Parts: sequence; C-alpha cells; structure tokens
Amino acid sequence: MTTSGKIELMAPAGNFESLQAALDNGCDSVYFGVEQLNMRARATINFVLDDLPEIARRCNEKNVRTYLTLNTIIYDHDLSIVKTLLAKAKEAGITAVIASDQAVIMAAKTMGIEVHISTQLNVTNIETVKFYALFADTIVLSRELSLRQVKSITELIEKEQIKGPSGNLVEIEIFGHGALCMAVSGKCYLSLHSHNSSANRGACKQNCRKKYTVIDQESGFEIEIDNEYMMSPKDLCTLDFLDQVIDAGIKVLKIEGRGRAADYVATVIKTYREAIDAYYEGTFTKDKINTWMNALSTVYNRGFWSGYYLGQKLGEWSDNPGSSATQKKVYVGKGMHYFPKSNIAEFKIEAYDIKIGDKILITGPSTGAQELVIDNMFVNDEVSDKATKGDSCTLKVPFRIRLSDKMYKIVEA
Repeated sequence: MTTSGKIELMAPAGNFESLQAALDNGCDSVYFGVEQLNMRARATINFVLDDLPEIARRCNEKNVRTYLTLNTIIYDHDLSIVKTLLAKAKEAGITAVIASDQAVIMAAKTMGIEVHISTQLNVTNIETVKFYALFADTIVLSRELSLRQVKSITELIEKEQIKGPSGNLVEIEIFGHGALCMAVSGKCYLSLHSHNSSANRGACKQNCRKKYTVIDQESGFEIEIDNEYMMSPKDLCTLDFLDQVIDAGIKVLKIEGRGRAADYVATVIKTYREAIDAYYEGTFTKDKINTWMNALSTVYNRGFWSGYYLGQKLGEWSDNPGSSATQKKVYVGKGMHYFPKSNIAEFKIEAYDIKIGDKILITGPSTGAQELVIDNMFVNDEVSDKATKGDSCTLKVPFRIRLSDKMYKIVEA
C-alpha cells in the first residue's frame, strides 16, 4: 500500500520505454525481469544487470517502488546466477524481489532483501499466508480465488495480526488487468511438451493462443464447438468493479504486461490511476467507468472478463488469435533532432503518411510513450498539411525527443 493509504498500482516494465511510460502515468511501483530466471525471460527485450542502477534512479526520483522478478523454477546450476542477481539488486537499491522458489526466498532473506511471494506459489488460504509471512511482507494470491475468498484472507490477517519480517501486517496483492494463463496460476506445461520450451522458465510458446479442433479418435468425427480458440482466455479486467477490489482489503493491484508495448502500459496505467483516485475521491461513477473501459479497449487486448473474482467458475475465451483493440499504431518515422528553445522536433518520414489532425504516438527509452494531435507542421522547411515517405518533418511537441525515438500514427483497427 502507498504512504497515502491508497491501493498500490503496480506497473509492468519490459524495457526502458515501458518503464518511462509507467512512471509518466502515475504508477506507485514497477516490476521487471533482468536477463534470465523471470517468467517473461523470452517474451520481452528484458533489462540487463547494468540497467539496475538506472531503473532505481528513475524510480527513486518519483518515489516509485521497484520489484525484481525472480520467479521461475530454479535448478542447481542457477543458484550462482540467483545470488549474483540478488547482490546486484541490493547494491542498486531495488525495493524487493518477487520469488516463488524457496532457494530464492531464503537467499533474499539472508541478504536482507524484502521478499514478495509470487502467484506461482498458488496461495489460497490463511494458513499458507501465515507460513510465507515468515519470509515475506507481500503475498500475491492465486488468480483463481473469488473476491469473497480474498476478503476473508485480508480480514483474518487483520484479526490475527499476521505480520511479515518488517513487523508490518502482511499485504495482499492480486492481478488486476491483462493476459491470463489457462493453467492454475500460470503453471502450464503445454509449451514444454510441444516445443521443449518451459513456460515455467519464462519461455512460453503461447500454445493456448492457437486455433484447435476436437476430433473423436475412434470415429473421426469432428466435434462442433462454438470457439476454436478453446484454450485462450480473454484478458482480465477489474476496472468496472474496482470499488469491490479495494473494499476487499487488497493493498497492491498488479497490471500484467511486461511483453506488451509502451503505449499499452501508458494507457492502462493512466486509466487505472484515474479510477483509483476517483474511488478515494468519491467520484467513481458508471459514466466514468464507461469512459475508462473505452480507453482500455483502444490498446492490445483479447476482450475482457472479470476472471474468477466475482464467483465465475469457468473462464471466458477469446475468439481470435490476436488483439481486439479498437485502435492500432503504424510506423511513420524516426526522430532526427530536437530544438529545445522552440520545442521543435524533427522526424524523418520512412513509411506511413501523416497530416494535420492525425493522432500520433512517439516512443523511446527516455521518452516513454507520448501521444499528441498534429495541429501544424513544416515539411522540407515549408508549411504543409501533409508529410509523405522521404520527407523531413518538423512539428512542435511539449517534450524532448531523441534520435532513438520512433513516431507512429494511431488509426482505427
């Protein structure tokens, strides 16, 4: 929980672009992997060890907590890597480590690093909470629990005064938004079976997102089903019942998405930030919820459902292999120069045309994900209302751009 007493909004960061997008849009904490041994080891660019000081620096400037994920299955040959990662994290001032293997938990505890228990440990009851409270101050509950079950656990923590190593009451964290795995708390073996690539080592091949048919092997009869994507869950979304989530005593709300783009992180974090603040200000209304849900639908999603939080026993499945977002981004060009005195940015147009009135997205490791509407521009040093491939385009922007920045145009999907 934050020092203000509000529920903590935790953002995903798969790279520096997403990290900056999270910081710019109001997160209270970020979680990320470094190189190996995290559940998105092959799904994102991932940070390297030498990035830890810069991650800590950016987050400390905004009083944002930092969590290193070290939550895969750990083998004996990984133990030296674990100790190296933890030592570097402590040296950089990383707030805590998210862990599931007892070797990581004990190593972190021995080093004096705060531990958070990962959802991979499938915590579903108060006695298990008591056990892990010996090692951890925050526990991520199983994704399959209902809010009623979660509330029972948070109330018992308060009633029985269950405290972590810090001496404070154990805090409960849940997943609040993003992709869901078909397996119990993410422990899936399909990828290992089909590709010898273990999801539990951060190398999921996304078998569940593919199209399947069901055939009776004896008769050869194909069984008719209403959705060929029978193992691909819709994305979790708790925004429309966020008031119930907070009332359940949850202290940390985690947004999934380390494998998704910076604009996704920016939009989702901004939206949940507004919703959380509205709840505490007494302005969490149906009209606002509709506006927020529309905003969430503009970025990558597989459709939304409430997970198991409201008592639903079976999942809801997506009906296509990709995104159901109402908008998409198309690459336009790259940043070339920035003139700070006049706030003018120069871009080289390499692909898609742009014109006055277009909504654009500019992303970069230091820029994050910034959106704006073009209201004027110069093309090849002349006033123009359109820029095409090969043109040099300058326009006024309220932030600094860098050579590594990319421009995209936002269009209807």
